[in-house]
Amino acid sequence: MSSVLQLKNVHKAFAGVPALSGIDATLADNAYISLLGPSGSGKTTLLRVIAGFEQPDGGEILFAGKRVDSVPPHERGIGFVFQNFALFPHLSVAQNIAFGLENRVVDPVTDPKVVAARVRDIISLVGLSGLEDRATTQISGGQKQRVALARTLVTEPSMVLLDEPLGALDANLRMRMRSELRTIRERCGVTFLHVTGSETEALAMGDTVLVLDRGRIAQSTDAGSLYSRPASADVARFLNCYNIFSGTVEGEGFHSPVGMLALGGSRQASGTPAYAIRYDRVSIRPQDAAAAGDEVRIEGSFVASEYSGAAINSFFTLDDGRVFEVETHLSHVAPTAYEERGRYALVWKREDALVFV
Repeated sequence: MSSVLQLKNVHKAFAGVPALSGIDATLADNAYISLLGPSGSGKTTLLRVIAGFEQPDGGEILFAGKRVDSVPPHERGIGFVFQNFALFPHLSVAQNIAFGLENRVVDPVTDPKVVAARVRDIISLVGLSGLEDRATTQISGGQKQRVALARTLVTEPSMVLLDEPLGALDANLRMRMRSELRTIRERCGVTFLHVTGSETEALAMGDTVLVLDRGRIAQSTDAGSLYSRPASADVARFLNCYNIFSGTVEGEGFHSPVGMLALGGSRQASGTPAYAIRYDRVSIRPQDAAAAGDEVRIEGSFVASEYSGAAINSFFTLDDGRVFEVETHLSHVAPTAYEERGRYALVWKREDALVFV
């Protein structure tokens, strides 16, 4: 697959504090790419550097094979959809979308018939037909999102950057807009780079997910591999679906604050030793239940359960005081009532654990 964007050792600091610390990444053409990271990891800075709103302190940015580090934003062929949509309240939906075409510095479109045809086509593409003359103050959040996207897409960029595009929408609308954004991207055949702090959003949206940690790309892979095989304990922590123990590997065991955990699965070099087990890989059993030879067993006291529709997340305190989480999918088993502060065995297969060394 050909690439549309290459980042080579890109650095950026503000007042001497590094925001990007040597970014290396290659983004595929005609793909949906999620950029995931916690607050302060450098996500928005990276987006602004790619767009040209910020100048990198070092490194190279190649777009469609050409260096663009010093090219002004409006000449890069890269669209940007802002988190707050940045729509003009005094203009209609159609006028907002036409604005970029009519006022761009390079090749503005001045023929009203051409503008009208292009706007009509893009309005149909993003599902806004019938709202052309509506003021942007009279449409919903999801419709504003589509207007902001249409205003970018109508200029036919080769790549679109989306800064937390679903952050201002309510939960139900976020879910619906996920599939709509993917459908729109596929119809346009351009690369979307979608920045988010939500691990579920990143995994659901991206053909490829880039994980940004303290100004560096910590992992770049498909969503399934990222979920099952995070490259480090930090990446696993961002995914918010792993119980993680610090400690050291000693022979065939991992010495942790809750005791020795038998090893069995693969080990990954990451620099910082850690032991991780995914929430949905753990079984909850009576306290007197013994573990099989291929299992690991610890004990915890039940605190509370939280229903999320298709699953129940149960929380336990371990002997060292930490909270341990278990996710049980209701399609697999009927919900179980646990005794508050009751002791239970928490059991998982050895090979299901991830060990970082």
